Amino acid sequence: MDALLASTSAVAIAEIGDKTQLLSLFLASRFTRRNAIIAGILVATLLNHALSAWLGAWVAHWIPAAWKPWILGLSFIAVGLWVLIPDKEDDGDAGVLRYGAFVASCVLFFIAEIGDKTQVATVILAARFDDAILGVIIGTTLGMMVANVPVIYAGNWLMQRLPLAWARRGACILFAGLGITAILMQ
Repeated sequence: MDALLASTSAVAIAEIGDKTQLLSLFLASRFTRRNAIIAGILVATLLNHALSAWLGAWVAHWIPAAWKPWILGLSFIAVGLWVLIPDKEDDGDAGVLRYGAFVASCVLFFIAEIGDKTQVATVILAARFDDAILGVIIGTTLGMMVANVPVIYAGNWLMQRLPLAWARRGACILFAGLGITAILMQ
């Protein structure tokens, strides 16, 4: 349950103002089929985060036990600092848009998540909770959906009212807290 809650909250907060949230806004402005966009995001996130979580758990088995809390803790803190840097909207591959809302959302979201802070966070969370990989996958996917579904339905209105700077600071504090906890719980 800790893995699910930590993963959901960490990714949901980190996702606010992220490039994939901007991508959700773009897709919602481009397509009218909101449920197809959501389904594409769900499939892409499940695939991307499942691969990331398995990688994190695999890497965790190769790290010496004494190093693991420090590597995990410092990684969480690094992601927390990374969250403070605002993302810029990517142009994406406009060619995939011709395949419709589901395929475009799935492909663009999968690609946008590669190397993104939420993917890196998924790897770190899976390394931290390597005995609860499914909880991490479900949690990080749920966090992505919690952050992106409202943007799809009320994007422009929400983006004008969300205090992105405060959301980034909150995410930084959350990741730093996870990092300090990982170090102190050795």
